[in-house]
Amino acid sequence: MTSERGAGDRVAGPEGVDGDVDVCVVGAGPAGLTLAIGLRRLGLRVRIVDNASGAGHGARVLVLWARAREALDALGVGELLRRHGVEPDTVTIHARDRFLGELTTGWALSAHARPLAVARHDVERLLREELARLGTRVEWNAEVTGVEVHADRAAFTLRHADGRVESAAAPWIVGCEGASSVVRDRLGIPFEAHRRTGLRVAQGDVRPTGPPGERPGRGHLFLSPHRSLLVLPLPGGGFRFFCFRDDPGPSRATAPSGAGLRDLAADVLHAPGLRLVATTAPGRDRDRFGDGVAARLRHGRGLLAGDAAHTWAPVGGHGVNVGILGAHNLAWKLAAVHRGQAGEGLLDTYSDEQRRMAVRYVRAMRFDFMELPLPPLGHRAFTAALPRRGLRRRLDLRRDHRGGALSWHLAAPHRRTGPRAGDRMPDVRVVVGGPVARRMHTLLAYGRWTLILHAARAEPAVVDALRQECARFPAPVRILSVTPRDGVEAARLGHPGDLCLVRPDGYVGLVAPLARPALLRAYLAALGPAGPGAARGPRRIRPRRAW
Repeated sequence: MTSERGAGDRVAGPEGVDGDVDVCVVGAGPAGLTLAIGLRRLGLRVRIVDNASGAGHGARVLVLWARAREALDALGVGELLRRHGVEPDTVTIHARDRFLGELTTGWALSAHARPLAVARHDVERLLREELARLGTRVEWNAEVTGVEVHADRAAFTLRHADGRVESAAAPWIVGCEGASSVVRDRLGIPFEAHRRTGLRVAQGDVRPTGPPGERPGRGHLFLSPHRSLLVLPLPGGGFRFFCFRDDPGPSRATAPSGAGLRDLAADVLHAPGLRLVATTAPGRDRDRFGDGVAARLRHGRGLLAGDAAHTWAPVGGHGVNVGILGAHNLAWKLAAVHRGQAGEGLLDTYSDEQRRMAVRYVRAMRFDFMELPLPPLGHRAFTAALPRRGLRRRLDLRRDHRGGALSWHLAAPHRRTGPRAGDRMPDVRVVVGGPVARRMHTLLAYGRWTLILHAARAEPAVVDALRQECARFPAPVRILSVTPRDGVEAARLGHPGDLCLVRPDGYVGLVAPLARPALLRAYLAALGPAGPGAARGPRRIRPRRAW
């Protein structure tokens, strides 16, 4: 399906459903575009609309962390984004005139050892171009004004720039249009954002005349009472300045000016003569924020993703990342349900998993004292306790879906190695049919499940029994026999006597004894359209214990 033709040329299917559309995505930000690409990769027909007049060019930079980069890799756009960003290798930390240490941004547990700093408008442009290559273009000046969900479709109205009102329908609609989501409002989903008091943010893309500008690829964090200044390198030179500060004038409605950012930075840096030359036009970003998570992310055939589902202050730089991961989680599940490969209960697991992840980030970022401005006493205590070296951030790699309806950990209790059900599958180095070790994530695919076995235990009779169980499942499953490269990687992979079923989005769904294929059968049956999950969702039929 392409959306290059006008809306009036669309062909209505049964009961008003557009015969050219499987999913209508509302909002062309990073989450909406990621979702649309994921759906198109899986063969669904997508219409994506946005009420803006066109692409934005505000001065905003994103930091893409390892897990979001892995998700974008799985959708085929990770390398494209990497070429347009900068990967800081270290972030120096200073308190006033004192050097406190370095934050190491890289680690060996992901192919993306470092975060990627990239302009938001570049991210959106590259995602739009990829989506266009897949046959779908964004429809601008199309404002959703009404949404009604029925048993077999979602009906919606669009107001176009010329005043024309269009009535349309699709099997599914997903609101990704931001914190003031019309889709969320029309679906009647409660959303209460609690204002973050005592915090303001000033930001801009600049070239400073003095520090910090010595070495490309290095970021900086400057801490002082009531202030923190994060400085990230930009593609093509210059820096992105994020200044988090207290809010001494909560009644003032205007955002800080460029001069205000300079004054804040000069105060934190102890550089009264500092000059900042803007490298891009200033954006119109909010400088006050609220923390909020929607009560649920699904109402029948209407769903939410991105800032329409959850939003919080930009401390830690994880907001867009969590939105991208949510879109990555949703696309394969929505495609499976739409194709009849799974019951609709699978979509409820998206809501449960994504809400819990967002709530965890909201809570964690309230205690991110590395960036939050502190009063003088708190500032002194924090900087005194800060270790001078060995600082690392692995926050997003540790986020999991343990305990969720899709996470069945049925291994023997004494087996402590390897991932647990609900964990991100480790990017283990393994050998598959040859002498060269490969990263596990290169062997996974977004369009299928992957059943991982230790080659040493993958006897033909065992593999045949597992293949028969997988053949009953309507979605594709690849059986992969691997040999860990060494003992360290073997421990990361898990016990040789267990099988590991990995979901299309890279999370572990099932860990179970290799000798008990009936457990695999029960798991797959719970997901299938004819199984209990078709009517009640996987949560209700999850085994309470393994042994």
